[in-house]
Amino acid sequence: MLKIGDFSKICQVSIKALRYWDEQGILKPAEIDSATGYRYYAIEQISDVNRILAFRTMGLELKQIKQLMADNLTTDD
Repeated sequence: MLKIGDFSKICQVSIKALRYWDEQGILKPAEIDSATGYRYYAIEQISDVNRILAFRTMGLELKQIKQLMADNLTTDD
């Protein structure tokens, strides 16, 4: 598991963006420590971040991205 700061550096997105995506239900952390509230991300979630960034580049709004992420589309789709 990666702490939010480490994950944000790897993905090159801000911690603020990751927190916002969590609040909006776009990208939930793999785990949240119940005692501290710290967010932890799995290395496998990097591909999800890349998909979100690709959707943003395509000009989609976060509401649309949330739906696409929920639909769990493959790269072929």
